[in-house]
Amino acid sequence: MNQSASNLSILGIDVSKGKFDVALLREGKCKHKRFLNNLEGFKKLREWLAEYKVERLHACMESTSTYGEALAEYLHDRGFMVSIVNPARIKGFAQSELIRSKTDKVDASLIARFCAAMKPSLWTPESKEIRELRSLVRRVDALVEMRQQEINRLDVSDAVIKKTIENHIDYLTKQIDSIKEQINKHIDRHPQLRDKQKLLQSIPGVGEATIHLVLANFANTEKFSNAKRLSAFLGIAPREYQSGHSVRGRRRMSKVGRSSLRKAFFMPALVALRYNPIIVEMKRRLTEAGKPKMLIVGAAMRKLIHIIYGVLKHGKPFDSNFALKNT
Repeated sequence: MNQSASNLSILGIDVSKGKFDVALLREGKCKHKRFLNNLEGFKKLREWLAEYKVERLHACMESTSTYGEALAEYLHDRGFMVSIVNPARIKGFAQSELIRSKTDKVDASLIARFCAAMKPSLWTPESKEIRELRSLVRRVDALVEMRQQEINRLDVSDAVIKKTIENHIDYLTKQIDSIKEQINKHIDRHPQLRDKQKLLQSIPGVGEATIHLVLANFANTEKFSNAKRLSAFLGIAPREYQSGHSVRGRRRMSKVGRSSLRKAFFMPALVALRYNPIIVEMKRRLTEAGKPKMLIVGAAMRKLIHIIYGVLKHGKPFDSNFALKNT
């Protein structure tokens, strides 16, 4: 792919929930525009690009949330090249340019210049069954959050409205159960998902909710060259702070990545610390070394991700004896 061709335009996109700002980079100059983040806005963007006679386009956006996925799919389906990059790379590029201002317009221009300079790898959408599964899983997450909000309200509400809140909680519970049933049927209908589900079920500490999350977001391990890359994608990889010989900070979780995915592994890690023999042994070693509790939990999250990656990558169920020999 020759991105230096004169007829290739670069589009930097800064996406938020309700809108997205774009910067069209051509011959060293940016043209800016803002659109609504919906299908009508996507069509308006395409019309705007047509005004500038854009035929070949490399669009680039950050992978900070789910808000840009529909736009990325829209552009990809219409033959444009799309890259979705880790926001840490954009931040590092901004620092290299000594940029201090931060607005949607500035961010879109920055992303366009990053795309032109760094030529990030191209993104391709997941298969239809994965996208459908992801939508169902996200819907369950949203309903669970709504139910918890109602449960919290129930504790402090007046007696006059308690019944309506209780009814709503019951309704949400039924909806959650119904969609979970849909998810399981969806997985059963697709052999690849069903086989990977069985592999994940072999891992102690990995329950139904975690399995659904994994299958919906990174069941395709080919996207990651190794388990460390997957940990970095989730923001679970450790980050060291050291300067010279005198300044040393504690190792902390990087937290660069999607916080919703990262947080989803907290409870499974706690379960694995009790029931997964590999992680139980790791906990023993770290505890004897005097490591603090939260550092151990973070290590358990990373180890669990490594185990999940290995099981899916090699297509073999979890084997504690094999894993213990190789730790």
